[in-house]
Amino acid sequence: MSYKLSDEQLMIQAMVREFSRKVVAVNAAERDRTREFPAENLKKMAELGLMGMMVPPEYGGEGADTVSYVLALAEIAYSCASTAVVMSVHNSIVCESIRQFGTHDQKEKLLRPMAAGKIIGAFALTEPQAGSDPSAQTTHAVRDKSKYVLNGTKRFITTGKNAGIVIVTAKTDEAKRHKGVSAFLVKKGTPGFIVGKTEDKMGLCASDTTDLIFDNCRIPAEDILGNEGDGFRIAMTALDGGRIGIASQSVGVAQAALDAAVKYAKERHQFGQPISKFQGIRWMIADMVTEIEAARQLMLSAASMKDRGEKFTAQASMAKLFASEMVNRVTAKALQIHGGYGFVKDYPVERFYRDARVFTIYEGTSEIQRLVISNHILRDKRLPNLLIPRGH
Repeated sequence: MSYKLSDEQLMIQAMVREFSRKVVAVNAAERDRTREFPAENLKKMAELGLMGMMVPPEYGGEGADTVSYVLALAEIAYSCASTAVVMSVHNSIVCESIRQFGTHDQKEKLLRPMAAGKIIGAFALTEPQAGSDPSAQTTHAVRDKSKYVLNGTKRFITTGKNAGIVIVTAKTDEAKRHKGVSAFLVKKGTPGFIVGKTEDKMGLCASDTTDLIFDNCRIPAEDILGNEGDGFRIAMTALDGGRIGIASQSVGVAQAALDAAVKYAKERHQFGQPISKFQGIRWMIADMVTEIEAARQLMLSAASMKDRGEKFTAQASMAKLFASEMVNRVTAKALQIHGGYGFVKDYPVERFYRDARVFTIYEGTSEIQRLVISNHILRDKRLPNLLIPRGH
């Protein structure tokens, strides 16, 4: 199915594309080198409404649909994947979780400043010994009158150092395993909330990834998100939306790699002609553009299903799986087309290649996506119709 975008969606895409190329792209390579957090980018993006795209207008957001959001996110990723991952976690996971599960007071206190870019959000689920199996987490919270006392360590938390609000999952009832997990809204500066080491990463270098340590961190009871025991459901719901965001980032980076490869192939001469004339290169480019388009359609399909209020868990996993694997193949081909120049930092494909590698890992590895998809298929007896979007 090919999607016809509305005039409003096309306008948002064009606006963000221009901003991305003129503002975000300018210092992307330098930020990759210095590992400087893109605070100025995010401030300007907030002024354009990009930090609260799906937040309802009554809480200061744009009230945009998911399709508009993923189109915008792909354009940011085209120029700087580090900036895009911060935007994605903030919007797809944190804002959306508060929008869906928060009380009116929580939405009023948090969504408004988040949409304005005054507070950046982070999501803390992964632990040193609990990655793909979140039910194995050991962080726990104990009720003490009007407070919860939180103890534990979270790992690989995007924007952990720079976030003003973090959604933290913790066990409140050990006996109930995943049904005993709750989610808490923990503000920066809360006593006992400690930012640990910042990881020295292969890619996405301008986006900080840290440990978060909770040492008798006392959280007001009203800062629980949802009810006790809702944490696992909140996390899984958030990750469904987040996986569409990863697909979008993958499409953006892959498109940038393709454009760079096409430009280089037209300019680079060997054996008396541009290398774009050689069949080997032309077929590589044909495969790249085909895979990008397939990933884009999967991304739009999942986003459209979310907008229609349909169940989209399997489609989000398909989009994330295919797009994240695709961007690794495409950036590898783009680097190969550049030859030796692709291996040096003077050309952006070297950065694209490094940035793309984590997309098959975070917010659910490719192996976990295959598990989600196969479980969805094998427990549904309506196999012939399963992948056809259903109405309400």
